[in-house]
Amino acid sequence: MRRGLVRLPACCSVLLMAAILPAGCGHRPALGMSTPAPTLQGDAAHPGATQGWVRTELYFGLGPADRPDQGISEAQWRDFLDREVTPRFPAGLSVEDIYGQWSGKGKSAPERLHSKILIILYPGTGENQARIDAIRSAWKQKTGDQSVLRVTQPADVSF
Repeated sequence: MRRGLVRLPACCSVLLMAAILPAGCGHRPALGMSTPAPTLQGDAAHPGATQGWVRTELYFGLGPADRPDQGISEAQWRDFLDREVTPRFPAGLSVEDIYGQWSGKGKSAPERLHSKILIILYPGTGENQARIDAIRSAWKQKTGDQSVLRVTQPADVSF
C-alpha cells in the first residue's frame, strides 16, 4: 500500500459519491456539457443587438472636494435620481463617484469638485435626447450650476 492513499470498499465509495454529487448539482454543467445561458433579450430595453444606440455621460458637480459638508448630499443626489432621471430612463443607468475640476466663467483658478458621472445607454432618438436635456436643465435649476457636461457617443449594446 502506498503512503497517503486510503482504499475504500466499493459500497463506501458509492455512498461518498452520493453525498458529494448533490452539493455540486445545478451549479456547473458536467465537463463537456453545456446549459443555456440566461438572457434578458427579447424586449426593447434589453435587445440582443442594437442599431442607433448611444452612450451618454453627464458630469454633475456636487460641491467642493475639500468641503464634503457643503454642496449636494448623497441623499439629495439620490432624490434627484429618483425624481428626474429614473422616470425618464427606467430601464437602467450607472453612476460613478469622481473628483473633477473646471474653471467657470470669470474664474482664475479651477474649482475642485466632488462629482458624479451618470452613464445612460439608450436608443438615440430625439425623444431620448430631449430627456437628457431635461435632466441637465433640472440639475442647473436645482443647483444654480452653469453647466452639466454631456458626452454622447455611439454604442454597440447587447444583453
